[in-house]
Amino acid sequence: MWDDLLEEARLDGAYTSLGNYADADFVALVNAASKALALPTGDLQRWFGKSAMPSLARLYPEFFEKHTRTSGFVLTLNDIIHPEVRKLYPGADVPNFRFDVESDTKITMGYESARKMCSFAEGLIEGAAAHFGEQVVIEQPTCMKHGAEECLLVCSFARASHDG
Repeated sequence: MWDDLLEEARLDGAYTSLGNYADADFVALVNAASKALALPTGDLQRWFGKSAMPSLARLYPEFFEKHTRTSGFVLTLNDIIHPEVRKLYPGADVPNFRFDVESDTKITMGYESARKMCSFAEGLIEGAAAHFGEQVVIEQPTCMKHGAEECLLVCSFARASHDG
């Protein structure tokens, strides 16, 4: 499947977690996967973000271990996590977030990025919530993909129920 995606995206070479790759490569791969799986690109980005979180937690436990709730973790994006990303990947273009904290269970995030990958950000938030044993409902009243200056992600967190 990977070789088929690379062919459809007209890309070649090896991709590893240590690399820093052009945005166009990611977009081409997402578009190829969208076509192959007959899924919207936003759904794929969301899935990828959510699926990536367990690996990120395993590779970078120091980002997670100081927190017991998703909200506290998310609030470290601009000041702790993204500066560390820039150290690992000089020149990395990370999004900027603006936060309005209503409580430890509700945060409104303003998302601004030239990439307009708010679906990926939503997936990362969903993955982080799962990591912290929480559920999250994300509403998006405005989106850059529809002409807004920033995406607004209204995140409501609750402890996951364990029926069973």
